Amino acid sequence: MNDFSEVIIISSFDVIEGIITKAVGGFYSVEALNGVCAGATLKCVARGIFRTQNISPAAGDIVSVECENGKDHVISKIHERRSFLVRPPIANLDRIVFVNSTAEPAVNRFVLDKLIAIADSKGIEPVIVFTKIDLREAGELPEIYGKIGIPVCTVNNLTGEGADIVRELIRGKTSAFVGNSGVGKSSLLNVLYPELELETAHISKKLGRGRHTTRSVEFYKKDGGYIADTPGFSTVDTERYCRIPKSEMDFAFREFRPFLGKCEFSNCVHVKERGCAVKAAVVNCDIARSRYESYLRMFEEAGRINDWE
Repeated sequence: MNDFSEVIIISSFDVIEGIITKAVGGFYSVEALNGVCAGATLKCVARGIFRTQNISPAAGDIVSVECENGKDHVISKIHERRSFLVRPPIANLDRIVFVNSTAEPAVNRFVLDKLIAIADSKGIEPVIVFTKIDLREAGELPEIYGKIGIPVCTVNNLTGEGADIVRELIRGKTSAFVGNSGVGKSSLLNVLYPELELETAHISKKLGRGRHTTRSVEFYKKDGGYIADTPGFSTVDTERYCRIPKSEMDFAFREFRPFLGKCEFSNCVHVKERGCAVKAAVVNCDIARSRYESYLRMFEEAGRINDWE
């Protein structure tokens, strides 16, 4: 799918719709979805007008492709996006599979909570996968996140145990696999789809994290949908994923929603106010304390930035 079909040149009168499967250095791999070249992957460039509109084509975008000069495939239109992530730049996701290691590197709950909140704020369904369960169990984490309605899976990348559940969750969907460097993301994808033969790397003993074996977003057509492998990130990179305004922060935590509007004060932000229904839910164990603490930290971070920014 990733080899360009150079022998196919669409007619100057044709407009082909396709999906961007990879974007590197101003060149775009576009899988044609209709026309005589349906299923072929075309090497495209983008029209300069997108720069003046302050928009760039991204992996996952549905685009229109035309032929110019009888030889160049050019992206002429980016269709409306149903979702978009800034980092990594990726469009039109149905699901994000957050891959976490139960061993090394250990799960950073705050980072996971931040990424889940970003997915929920974008209308993208999160899925959580815990890997390396052959080295250490996931403990209370599956229960915490399962309780709030997020699909949670544990997968042994050595034996493949648990992989079938993940495969069913993403069947027919457009999904991206996201995780810290070294959590076993590429290994998990190789378990799900061995034919991918993605490069993997060992954890650095000195740094305590993995090397970035995936350098750009790339989509693969699988099980009636698309899956995307994404570059691994470090903890500090989450600052560049997305910012949720303070005014929308509580709604980005899905377990808060049943309690919103029930506080004593209508403008309650669930931090220090008395009569707060969210804080009461934490005391009653209806909301996990670790999740509430992540909310407080994110709320404080958001307070350093004006909503208009």
